Amino acid sequence: MERLKERLGLAEKALRTLQEILVSPFSEVVRDAAILRFTYTFEAVWKAAQLYLAIKENLEVGWPVGVIRGCWKASILNEQQTEAALRMAKDRNLTVHTYYEQLAIEVFARLPGHAELLSAWLWRMQE
Repeated sequence: MERLKERLGLAEKALRTLQEILVSPFSEVVRDAAILRFTYTFEAVWKAAQLYLAIKENLEVGWPVGVIRGCWKASILNEQQTEAALRMAKDRNLTVHTYYEQLAIEVFARLPGHAELLSAWLWRMQE
């Protein structure tokens, strides 16, 4: 249980860094930093959710999409949030290709919504 609290705390800290950069004045450096912060925040949240499912729901899942679906089954995410989280996971996979300017612009534009969903997801696990 202590390990779960630690993971949730790390995810919360990562999320704060993402939220912080999203209110910064735009520049390409801010965009790129925000994408990086999204990447590690997504990783921290899905890994916390993975541990949550293992401890609280006795559900072992080893990849982000499976964890997202497990969170839907455990009523941590509703159907709409689950669909959005699956799209978010696709964006996470695209972040390694954001050297393509247009892709970076598109992913960056979706980050505020992703941050909101990550916050809701994390909040549900903490309550």
